[in-house]
Amino acid sequence: MAVTVAIETPLQDDVRKLVSQLNEHLLPLSPLEFQFKMTVEQMADAATTVFVARDETGAAIGCGALKLADDGTAEVKRMFTDPAVRGQRVGSALLAAIVALARAKGISSLMLETGVGPGFEGAHRLYTRSGFALRGAFYDYPDSEWSAFFEMPLNMEQPA
Repeated sequence: MAVTVAIETPLQDDVRKLVSQLNEHLLPLSPLEFQFKMTVEQMADAATTVFVARDETGAAIGCGALKLADDGTAEVKRMFTDPAVRGQRVGSALLAAIVALARAKGISSLMLETGVGPGFEGAHRLYTRSGFALRGAFYDYPDSEWSAFFEMPLNMEQPA
């Protein structure tokens, strides 16, 4: 399957649908107070860049975002791949685009929070295979049994 990844506004019906699917996916997996969601309106903020993956027909099949912090770090947010295309490296393509933009912006460290347990195994595999390592809680996230925190330092040389 041919996939393109591009920076787009989240304020599109098909992107809203992806974010809604993500929210529905997360609902049964952890308590609401440990689901740190962004609305599409929050994703449209100037500090956040949204990437959308589309298939060869132009259908939106995945999304992810880079949210900049004031301290030279940034966070991966709202990563989601349509279940119909999971296992076809859509998430890898989205994450690669996010990491590339973070590097281009001179971000020192890229971090993310995700859930733990059933339903999150694929996300953990994607992040560790992409070079992220487990770390402690960051920003204002609570340290809890419901969250896993990952980090990728970006201030080192890119692999050849």
